[in-house]
Amino acid sequence: MILGCAGTELTETERRFFADADPLGFILFARNCVDPRQLSALIGALRQSVGRADAPVLIDQEGGRVTRLKPPHWWAAPAARCYADLARANADLGAEAAHLGARLVAAELHELGITINCVPVLDLPQPGANSVIGDRAFGDTPAGAAALGRAVCEGVLDGGLLPVVKHSPGHGRALVDSHEALPEVTVGRDELEAVDWAPFRALSAMPWAMTGHVVYRSIDADRPATTSATVIERVIRGAIGFDGVLVTDDLSMKALKDGPGPSAGAALAAGCDLALHCNGVLSEMEAVRDAVRPCAEATLDRLARAEAMRRRPKPFDPAWARRRLEDLLRGQTG
Repeated sequence: MILGCAGTELTETERRFFADADPLGFILFARNCVDPRQLSALIGALRQSVGRADAPVLIDQEGGRVTRLKPPHWWAAPAARCYADLARANADLGAEAAHLGARLVAAELHELGITINCVPVLDLPQPGANSVIGDRAFGDTPAGAAALGRAVCEGVLDGGLLPVVKHSPGHGRALVDSHEALPEVTVGRDELEAVDWAPFRALSAMPWAMTGHVVYRSIDADRPATTSATVIERVIRGAIGFDGVLVTDDLSMKALKDGPGPSAGAALAAGCDLALHCNGVLSEMEAVRDAVRPCAEATLDRLARAEAMRRRPKPFDPAWARRRLEDLLRGQTG
């Protein structure tokens, strides 16, 4: 399991809980992040609580409105749509910009000790869909999203971090926000396979992926992807071909009516590798702890294969990269 914490430093209760529960790793949110010194200390305390200096630390630093690290201490990265807009005019320059943006973010995260950035969003927003994805997406075509998503993954990897493609097998048709309610998608499998699943299939070799809390009625009318063995086995592992680390979206979201504990157990039973719980509420984390099991051999193998994809950060000049990115986004491409 991957867990969050409540504030900017660990309480003694949290330290004891994490030492006992021994989560694989942790995830950070804006409530945890004040400035670089404080955040580095918190990350160190989280790892110390489980006795593993290499415990994964995740964050959602997408850019735009999904940004946990904020100015003035951290760079305000553009939303994915900015790269998509550029790519519509020039695909190569759009990919270059997306790579630079991801690499700049990765440089900041690596310096803090964060090891995994939950990007890119590969969902394809469709007409009438809820705005929860919106400008977080790299456009609305499979080829465009795949190309820019790959550029982002390469930028993350070049910065020494691992990316997490999300929200598999596609959240772009959801009519409601899964933070608030359970979306249901009614289109048929053929259309889903041709459109929604295509970017995930193109990036199926990436190390980590995150499920979406969405019901796909043509695949499994009763369960969202996160807790559906049918979706995970036949679609994510099958049609999409992903065999990396599969982590749930946040189990505290309101789309999952059974609560974090039962949902964690159901997700692991369905084929997810890891249960993700984000809000730092101790009673909910205790329920997740009680519902999960030690990592299966298949999960340990996927984690090891994912870690083998981690790269040593390449030489990088952030000042030059930021100037180049700004020029690209302004249309000054000489």
